[in-house]
This record gives sequence, structure tokens and C-alpha cells, in this order.
Amino acid sequence: MRWKPHVRFGGRPGETDRWKQQHGAPVRSHLATTALDKVRRRVWNDMRSVDTAAAKKFKGARWCLLKNPTDLNEDQAATLRKLKRQGGQLWRAYSLKEALRAVFAGDLEESEVGELLDRFCSKASRSGLKEFVTVAETIRKHRAGILAAIRLGINNARHEGLNRRVRLIVNRAYGFHSAKAALALIMVTLGPIEHVLPHERTHVPSG
Repeated sequence: MRWKPHVRFGGRPGETDRWKQQHGAPVRSHLATTALDKVRRRVWNDMRSVDTAAAKKFKGARWCLLKNPTDLNEDQAATLRKLKRQGGQLWRAYSLKEALRAVFAGDLEESEVGELLDRFCSKASRSGLKEFVTVAETIRKHRAGILAAIRLGINNARHEGLNRRVRLIVNRAYGFHSAKAALALIMVTLGPIEHVLPHERTHVPSG
């Protein structure tokens, strides 16, 4: 029987999410991006049932909504301005996404992040958008962990980047007869893996 990598490396739908829930992984602004895309799809489906031609034009607006404003080209920026003039649920969702992204820009103190997160959760809960109500509930649930990550100056970006590279290697491992061969390939490509935790860091005495 050949090895099935999706069984051992969390390739099944929802497995990674369950791991994050069990281990309290930090909540980041990508939650808002996911919620925005859900709102976009819902608005597009509603529009498609009324005006197919308009829905086709609207479908191309995805990237101007999901990309950072500074990364938009001229056409995407023009599309975003049109969406702003139209207002409605989609622009409300976009504004919430950008507000949360600004909170995690990396230039705020822990107290400032806590205050802004509370404001965001209050606004999202009253937005009338069920997708962002869920985001607010998730942030409230993980608020202590988020603030701890800000205070310690750490996040799970390195681990997520490592996980992405592991998945690419696992895709190459289809057909291997055992998981050991795939693990060996991962260690040869990425090892040694040495992540220094905050309490393991060497602190230089001040003065």
C-alpha cells in the first residue's frame, strides 16, 4: 500500500483549522480578508440572479478588494473607487478588513492594539454582516493570545511559511512507500529547524 501524505500531514479539509483551535493559534488579519471574500461572493450571487451582465463585470473586482491599496494597479484602483461610490455591504466589509489590517501593521503598542481591537469588534458586531460578526467573536475569544503575541513581538508567520514549504515537498512525495522517506526529504531540504522561543532568547543587560 502506498503512503498517502494527506493523511499524515493534515491535507484533509478542516484538519489544519482543528489544530489551530486546539492549540490557540494567534488570530490575524487574514480572518477579515476571508470574511470579505465571503461577502463578495454572496453579493455577486445576489447580483447574478438579477443582472447577469453586471455580475460578470463585478466578478473581476475580487483582487482590488483583497489586495492592499498600495499594491493596486490603475484599473484596480478605479474599480475600488467605483465600489466606494456604490457603498453597501461590500464597501462596509472592505472598510472593516482595512481597519483590522491597520491594527496589525506592527507599529502599535499592546495597549493601543487592545483598544483598537475592542473598537473593531464593536463595529463588526453591529455591521449587519454575519461574516464579520463571526470574526469579532473569534477575536474576542483569542484576545489574550493576540495581545501576548504583540507584547512578546512574535507571531506564527515563520511557522506558516515553513508549513507551506513542507506542503510543497509533500506534494513531491506522492508515490513514496513510507512517511519516513518524505520526512527525510523535508529535513534534508529545510533542516535543521531551530526556532528560538521568547523565554529562550538571550537578554542583554541594560546599562
